[in-house]
Amino acid sequence: MDLSNLRPAEGSRQSDDFRRGRGHGSGNGKTAGKGHKGQKARSGAPRPGFEGGQMPLYRRLPKRGFKNRNTKEIVGINVEALNRFEDGAEVTIAALVESGLVSNPKDGVKILGNGELTKKLTVKVTAVSEGAKAKIEAAGGTVA
Repeated sequence: MDLSNLRPAEGSRQSDDFRRGRGHGSGNGKTAGKGHKGQKARSGAPRPGFEGGQMPLYRRLPKRGFKNRNTKEIVGINVEALNRFEDGAEVTIAALVESGLVSNPKDGVKILGNGELTKKLTVKVTAVSEGAKAKIEAAGGTVA
């Protein structure tokens, strides 16, 4: 047994798509499943997370973290991965996706300088590190 074949017990789940408060013949009339009296039986019951006036948990815990909305997610590829292209080829983001090096070039692609390059390539991507640029030009290629 594993998580993919866990199922609720037969008959334990009931649908919740019936209309409440439509007479006692419906099986859910009169109090419409709310029981008798009390705060939860009335309209305007407190919101989820309300703790009867006690400071709620979501306000007792400290705020954590920060999500920068201006950040960019740039995919990094090492220069040695470019050896799969033919000599003299033009390396663009579309060519990287086609070759399978990049599956989802979110906000751009940056070539990093790890490894050695043996082919002469023309590289046209979002960004290139200094080390990668030196290696591409040393192999006779250009960075546009």
